[in-house]
Amino acid sequence: MELPPPFDPTVPAHPDPEAILSGPPAPWDFLPAPAYRDGPPWWMTEMIAAEPALAGRVLRRLGVVRRSSGVPGVPPKLEAPGRDTPAGRLAAAIRAALQAGDPVVLTGCGTSEHGAMAFAAIIADAAERAGLQGAGQPGTVLARQAFEASLAPQRRGLIIGISHEGGTGATLAALGAAAARGAKIAAVTVSRAAPIGALGPLTLETAEIDRSWCHTIGYLSPILAGIAVGAALTGESGDADPIAIRALLAAGLEQAAHAERIAAELAGCREVVVVASGADLPAGRELALKVEEATWLPTTLRDTETFLHGHLPAMDGATGLVLILADRAGRETRSARAQQALAAAARIGMRPAAILAADLDRAWPAFLAPAGRILVAEAPALPGPVAALVGTTTPLQLLTERLARARGTNPDPIRRDQLAYREAASLAD
Repeated sequence: MELPPPFDPTVPAHPDPEAILSGPPAPWDFLPAPAYRDGPPWWMTEMIAAEPALAGRVLRRLGVVRRSSGVPGVPPKLEAPGRDTPAGRLAAAIRAALQAGDPVVLTGCGTSEHGAMAFAAIIADAAERAGLQGAGQPGTVLARQAFEASLAPQRRGLIIGISHEGGTGATLAALGAAAARGAKIAAVTVSRAAPIGALGPLTLETAEIDRSWCHTIGYLSPILAGIAVGAALTGESGDADPIAIRALLAAGLEQAAHAERIAAELAGCREVVVVASGADLPAGRELALKVEEATWLPTTLRDTETFLHGHLPAMDGATGLVLILADRAGRETRSARAQQALAAAARIGMRPAAILAADLDRAWPAFLAPAGRILVAEAPALPGPVAALVGTTTPLQLLTERLARARGTNPDPIRRDQLAYREAASLAD
């Protein structure tokens, strides 16, 4: 499997979206500020476009392979990661913890925290389908914010740190604190040469790094890692089918015109509220973060049910709303409640938009999302959490990028090209 070259600031400005991306600097260091561009396509634009091809490369590195049958005319057979692959080794550690009745905790900060939430949702579903002891019980597989995990570390089980660049202080502290109390540790990061890789031998390397500080590759990479590990747990190769996953990501990129329409509606808002539930919550959190990083527009996530319990008085026609609904679990009930939420929003003058499962589009009246809809392709052959989380990835990122264009902001430096915001970030390092 081809590994990426180390980060090089002289990389061509508009790389082929099929081409392998850069790895981290060698020797390891945090990625420097993105090279300045005075207009789109941003680095973020190119990273989003690269994700369908990236998915196959990351899955192969972690152990998802197609092996030739050796028989003319018989197509290669897709195989789930085996025991001696990176995903297989982490799956074995997860299996051992669950069979012992111990917790499996995913942790991270910012985009990596949302990646940890997504990873946890995928693994919890895979563990339950695999019939592992304790799987499906509350708290067996869960995500925790890294700062809180460092202050109240677990005593047993396994903790998996998610850190795209591999040097986030709170995540390192969470893993160190848990290890000191007897937990086993693992990591998902771009390179085992990063500080997080030095904490233990069980590190999954995704290898290719984001060129924008408004991370998109940094969100997708741990989702792909979770998919590979989930397939290793179940032994079902179809759980990590690279063709299906690439198709989902590519389908999202085809929604650019719809993203532009929604971005035009949101650009003049005072604030934005993102509404989601179930397996869509990581995507909702990530959209809220991305909009704030890339466009400087205050944005908050509300669970679908929470949205209706006391928050409406603070909203009006100047409040934007994006509802995300792609989760297959409990979809009929989620859909009914989501429609009530959007109707309530419309009544107070809001113009909601939606990132919506394609199968729901015909059933929803047009007035429920007058600001537009981005449709998420259905992938019935993939596990429910995988289909929802992969299917919403490029749509939420594309919507963010188009909103940055509509508001005239450069998403790549996340405003750290301005002195006050650069100094504010340094105060929190």
